[in-house]
Amino acid sequence: MNDFSHRSQLPEKMDEADVPFREIHQALNELETINRLLGGYHVILNALDQLQWSKKPVTIMDLGCGGGDMLRAIAKWAAKKGRNVNLIGVDRNQVMINFASGKSTSFSNIRFVCADVFDDVLLNENADVVMSSLFCHHFDDPDLIVLMQRMNLLASKAVIVNDIHRHWLAYYLIKFLSWAFSKTYLVKYDAPLSVARSLTRSEWESILLKAKLSGFMLRWMWAWRWQLIIKK
Repeated sequence: MNDFSHRSQLPEKMDEADVPFREIHQALNELETINRLLGGYHVILNALDQLQWSKKPVTIMDLGCGGGDMLRAIAKWAAKKGRNVNLIGVDRNQVMINFASGKSTSFSNIRFVCADVFDDVLLNENADVVMSSLFCHHFDDPDLIVLMQRMNLLASKAVIVNDIHRHWLAYYLIKFLSWAFSKTYLVKYDAPLSVARSLTRSEWESILLKAKLSGFMLRWMWAWRWQLIIKK
């Protein structure tokens, strides 16, 4: 029985260097399916619906965008809502950027930047909203504090986070599903580990307090997700 009272410190295999690109492509396709089926898109889209929108274009930056599926979901949502958005995906892995770009060619309002999330070049993007989806749990606590401060610095209007709630049921459910249906070792290993690396409510509140961020809204959503919104 795993100990879920503390975050796991084990690294995820997706974060390792020199992962075969075929395995990355397979994992990104499977993660897109997981996001669609387990409500990952809804967490972000619901948060965007809570913001005040004007007729001016809104620039949304997705840090750790991976395969870009969240940005494609936002583009479709914005088109239905009649909202004008410019979407920027940021990832330090060129293989992921190439994959995301290839799957997003039909979206003229999406572009991708290969950069570290702490690179000052991102300050030039003038993002209104800075978001991340299933990205924050990759960071240990000290680095996560810095990441939240960075997201707040980059955003002029709001910060939005979608991430996992560490819970034993979520762990064993995704472990079963990944072993039953995944075709790559990356998802089989990383999916349950992502749950073990994720945060509880009290841990999120502690991180935000140490980052000196206030006025945030944090709520639990299906399936075992935290929705964090910081309006500026």
